[in-house]
Amino acid sequence: MRPNIDISHTLAGRVKDYKEAADVDSLSEAYREVIEAGLEAVERPDES
Repeated sequence: MRPNIDISHTLAGRVKDYKEAADVDSLSEAYREVIEAGLEAVERPDES
């Protein structure tokens, strides 16, 4: 479920583009994957 926050049309479009490019089944799954990847990046910034 998407959090109750304002997400710009540009960012939402990028997640939709990711969903299509990565052949993800649902938009919710795409948001989950993007959020998890972002959390990993901020939790381990030196491992990029």
